[in-house]
Formats: sequence, C-alpha cells, structure tokens
Amino acid sequence: MTDGGNVPDLAAVDAKTQLTAEDKAALVLSLKSKLERLVAQHTDVLESLAPKVRKRVDLLRDIQSKHDELEAKFIEERAALEAKYQKLYEPLYSKRCGIVTGVVEVDGITKGGDETLAEQKEKGVPDFWLNAMKNNEILAEEIQKRDEEALKYLKNIKWCRIDDPKGFKIEFSFDTNPFFKNSVLTKTYHMIDENELILEKTIGTEIEWYPGKCLTQKVLQKKPKKGSKQTKPIIKTEDCESFFNFFNPPQVPENDEEIDEDTAEQLQDQMEQDYNIG
Repeated sequence: MTDGGNVPDLAAVDAKTQLTAEDKAALVLSLKSKLERLVAQHTDVLESLAPKVRKRVDLLRDIQSKHDELEAKFIEERAALEAKYQKLYEPLYSKRCGIVTGVVEVDGITKGGDETLAEQKEKGVPDFWLNAMKNNEILAEEIQKRDEEALKYLKNIKWCRIDDPKGFKIEFSFDTNPFFKNSVLTKTYHMIDENELILEKTIGTEIEWYPGKCLTQKVLQKKPKKGSKQTKPIIKTEDCESFFNFFNPPQVPENDEEIDEDTAEQLQDQMEQDYNIG
C-alpha cells in the first residue's frame, strides 16, 4: 500500500484498500505536498499567460468555486433528504416484516374453508427472502444450492446508514435454525468518503456454525495411498463457494509487498464484488 517509502499509494486508496491510522497521516502529508507543487505549477502557468487571457481564467476559476459551493450544499441537502426518507420507510419495512413472518395477518383472510390442515398452519410468506434474493441478478450468483435450506430461516433484512464512521450496515435476522447459533448476521461497510464511494473496510459477523453444518467449507474423504500404514480414510476440509462467505469479507494486507500483481488484482475484484452485493 506504499509507493516505495512510507507514503500510501494513491492508486491503491482509490481501489478501496484499508488504511491504517499511520497510513492516513502519511496520506494527508503526501496530498498536502502534491497540492503545494500543483499550486506552484499553476502559478507559473498563469504568469505566462497574456493579461487578457489571465483575466478570463480568473473568471473561470471563480465560476468553478461557485460550482463547488453549490455541490457541497447539494451533498449536504441530499444526506438530510436521505435521512428523512429513511425514517419514513421504517413503518413500511416493519409492516412488511410482520406480514412475511406471519405476526400480522392481512385483512380479508379467514381460516378454514377448502384449506388443508397444513395450509391452515402456514403463516406469513414462506421463503420470502430466499426467493427475493434469488431474483436479484447479483445475489443469485452467490447463492449455492446447499445455502438455500439455511436461507429459508431468514426472516428479515434491514439496511441502515451509520455516521461514525461513515458508511452503512446490513442486518440479516434469522429464526432459530439447525445451521448456526447467531440470530442476527451483520455486514458493516466503512467509507473514507461516502460521497465518493471509497470503501475503507468491511466487517462481517463471525458465524457460529453447529458441528458439521458449516456451509462455507466441505469435508473430503480420501483413501490412503497403497502401501501406507494409514488404514483409515484421510479427512480434509476445504473452503467452498457459499453465500455465507459474504460475512467473511476479503481483507487487504497492510503491506502490499506481501502480494503479487495477480493476487492484488484478484483481491480488488473480490472487494468490488463484495461492495456490489452490499
């Protein structure tokens, strides 16, 4: 993450890398130095212009300054507007959750009639979130067949903005299930500058899998080689594709010298995909 010294590489920052406190301090100094050099360069350029042209450039700079002021005001008002509507959405989300889980019944529905006993016992909308996620183009690619049974226990998904640090959080609420102990799995995205959508890091809940139920790993059994003193099958555990890998996001090493170019590119793709899912 450095450019040969102790200063973070700006290209790596734009690629959504994780910054330490030391990196951030070095980055600020680096940016300040670069800006000072740019100002000096611009001053030299302006002084080389003809007086009439210099006046026109000064007016253009004044126009840009006013544009920046308006943009800053727009960003501020947009954040306030988003916060306002987030509160207005909440009652709708709560009502949706009640209907999906069967806590709230829809007007006009009566028990009995031609329903079977199983239909009478059925509450809410079974597999609502599983089907909703499978109908999302990005999420559908992440959900494996073996994930589906666990995702049937998903009863609600909530998104909320966080201010300190800036970013957002997604909460997945589950009914009691035979796969893991957690009732809520969360994924939190920390942004360096939310308006520029530069991802600093992501944090996921550590899933407490029940024995033999981990969906992010598979157990392989291999026969021992001929002539080997080992007679029992060799048991090996391997990581495998699963939607639940979403809660174990990729992490960027503090020193980019630890990874080669191909690994770095692969890591960047993983982080971009992780952000797109969120």
